[in-house]
This record gives sequence, C-alpha cells and structure tokens, in this order.
Amino acid sequence: MDILLHPTYFPSIAQCVAMIQANQVTFEVCDNYQKQTYRNRMNIYGTQGKIPLTVPVVYSQKNRQLYKDILISNDEKWQDLHWKSIQSAYSSSPFFEFYEHDLIHLFNEEATHLMDFNFRCLNAVLECLQHDLKFDLTSEFELKPLNKTDYRYLADHRKETEQPFKPYVQVFDEKHGFISNLSILDLIFNEGPNALLYLERQQLPI
Repeated sequence: MDILLHPTYFPSIAQCVAMIQANQVTFEVCDNYQKQTYRNRMNIYGTQGKIPLTVPVVYSQKNRQLYKDILISNDEKWQDLHWKSIQSAYSSSPFFEFYEHDLIHLFNEEATHLMDFNFRCLNAVLECLQHDLKFDLTSEFELKPLNKTDYRYLADHRKETEQPFKPYVQVFDEKHGFISNLSILDLIFNEGPNALLYLERQQLPI
C-alpha cells in the first residue's frame, strides 16, 4: 500500500502504524498550513491524563501560508517546557532513560521552521524504533491523490476517531485507564524495543 501523510510533531501512533506498514510513504510538503492539527501538536500521558504539547508558531489567518514556510515562535522557552513535561510524564517509564539521550538534543537545539523540525523529530523516532523508512516528498498539492491511500486526515485531531489499538501498559493507566493513539513517544518509552512489533500488529481503516 502506498500512502500519503503530513509530517507532524512526534507523530501519533496511528500515523506510525500507517508508516510502518506501508510499501511506500510520501509526505505532503506542498499544502497550506492549518491550525489546530498535529502539525504543531502532540499528546502525551501525564498525571492528569492526556496532555497536549503545542509548538508556538508565527501565523497569520489573513494570508494563506505554505506549511513549509511556517516559522516557530521562540519568544518563550517552549522547548524547555515540553522537555520538562515529557520528563515528568515518563521518567518512571521502563525505557525513558534508554531513549532520552536520542531525543533531548531536539529540545536543546534552536528550531526555526516547523516542517524541518518535524522531520528532525521523525528521524529521531525512526532511530529509536530502529526502522529504516524510505520516503518521498510531494512536488505539488493534490486534493484527491491518485494511486495513494490518503492518510493526511490523521494529522487533524478534529477528524480523529477512536482507533482500536491494543492496550499496552502506560505509566498512569491505574489512574485514568488506557489512552489510545497518543504520540509515538508514549509507546516508545513504555514498550521500548517492542514498539516496532506493536506497530506492525495494529490495524488502520483503509
């Protein structure tokens, strides 16, 4: 199956299931930016349940802007805040210490363009999963792509439906139960080397 996806901030488990199981992955890089999507947002699991972490961006609704041109707003120390939130949520997880050194540099190095930063996050995730993903980039925007399964909707949390993913042990599941389809970081920190096998065994609607 050949699929089309948006590059997002530490992609959701649903997006990673699609990536891992696809024959060919193409990322949409020619679209206009849309607010309130996983392009600049991920969800983790903290003591209070689901916690959204949002990358602040410079964006004007008056003029359409291409996603690849969107700048990150670094007026506030959002990277420090995000990393501290991740530490608080997952420091007691089985594999946090194993992977933190592969990820912390993303929160220490300056990030300027959102799409570029998201690809850096994706590369770090693929290293943690030890998966060599070959992918292409779009050369033009197509509303209805030919010969590809369009999974771009997975980047829009407003269109999100509950994915029937198999539960795995999460740090705070005794408090709030299993929360499905969080950021891939949740799966990596809790399942470690078994994360890739988990992704291979899940199903997405076609």
